Amino acid sequence: MVKDSPDWKDIAIAEFFGTFILVFFGTGVIAAAVLTEAQVGLWQVAVVWGIGVTLGIYVAQEHSGGHLNPAVTLALAVWRRAHDWRTTALYMLAQLAGAVTAGAMVFGVSSNMIARFEAHNNILRGLPGSERSAMMFGEYFPNPAFTGVPGDILAGVGIWEAFFAEALGAGLLVFMVFAVTRAPISDSIKPVLIGITIAVIISVLAPITQAGFNPARDFGPRRVSLATGWGTIAIPGPRGDFWIYILGPLVGGLVG
Repeated sequence: MVKDSPDWKDIAIAEFFGTFILVFFGTGVIAAAVLTEAQVGLWQVAVVWGIGVTLGIYVAQEHSGGHLNPAVTLALAVWRRAHDWRTTALYMLAQLAGAVTAGAMVFGVSSNMIARFEAHNNILRGLPGSERSAMMFGEYFPNPAFTGVPGDILAGVGIWEAFFAEALGAGLLVFMVFAVTRAPISDSIKPVLIGITIAVIISVLAPITQAGFNPARDFGPRRVSLATGWGTIAIPGPRGDFWIYILGPLVGGLVG
């Protein structure tokens, strides 16, 4: 999934726009679900994420291979020697820039609705409990949308359970990326299979950690929420745990 002798500008532009598409649709569908209950059930959100991943790869694959995820980029650099470390850094910076821009766009179109949602639910942005609105951008565990589970089943999700879930999800994703890209099937079908993969993994693990599996996808929009009033709820997170969504996928991707 990488072009021979790629141009640095082509890589940066392709990864920026591909990641923008992925994150805009993904965070946008979460915002729609939280604010308006437009989505019915986790599977609808997971499917939109899968479609976002698929479209993002189609946008980027010709010029950069369509990584759209630092965990994928790192795994390709380590195990396939697909590019040098300077190019690896370029991929990751472009991915992060695309994710920040997408998060800013989602906030821009939703800011008034978010303020009304917070007022209606007695949420004070930046204080404990405001994860219920911040979850439209960065991710939290256990998933704030599932806090009403009978018996408080998810209350036992701690830092290491969350780390393992993020590593496992990213590992499965990268495993399937390697398998699909080497399979004797048409290149036009491969992004669809990767999109299906992410939708299925999200449907299983999202109740635990919101299912990030992509450091750029989490850290980019999280930076937006930091800049727009969520403060320490955004970074470093309620328990200083935002690093889980960066380190977990990177480690899991290498193992995968």
